[in-house]
Amino acid sequence: MSRLLRASVFCLAASCGGHYSAPSNMDDACAIVSQRPEYLRAMRATETRWGVPVAVQMATIYQESKFIGNARTPQEYALGIIPMGRQSSAYGYSQALDGTWEDYLRDTGNRGRRDRIGDATDFMGWYMHNSELKLGIPKWDAQNQYLAYHEGQTGYARGSYREKAWLMTVATQVGQRAVIYDTQLRTCS
Repeated sequence: MSRLLRASVFCLAASCGGHYSAPSNMDDACAIVSQRPEYLRAMRATETRWGVPVAVQMATIYQESKFIGNARTPQEYALGIIPMGRQSSAYGYSQALDGTWEDYLRDTGNRGRRDRIGDATDFMGWYMHNSELKLGIPKWDAQNQYLAYHEGQTGYARGSYREKAWLMTVATQVGQRAVIYDTQLRTCS
């Protein structure tokens, strides 16, 4: 294969998918958006469409996929060596499950992909907008939005998260990260 053809295929693949490596400094929102300006464009579009603040989106993506576009749940093994499949169908920046992603596509008419940042953030905006409508969780409340995102809206309504101390800790961290990201984003040049 010629160098030109190889380069063209690589560029096409890179533009169609997402980033499959994390930004170099995930603790600094300004560094993330400087390194990956398309993330900020996508998140601002989602904030405009669904009302979910950029910092809440960023904190959730950090927790779910560490900004890796093709993130998947770990492979499970029987007897430590026999592959048994993945823990769930979660995939992409938003770690959307197959069924929830299909609901989103049907409800919005989007024909997107979970490994594209714009589609992933739009999905998160749709989901969190519905969590506000169904559960009364404000869109800026990253901690409770994350609990509903992780447990599903029905699980959140049942309070299933209350029995998971580890998840309550993670949700608190998501809330704190959203505050930090918001503060940082206000100072970006």
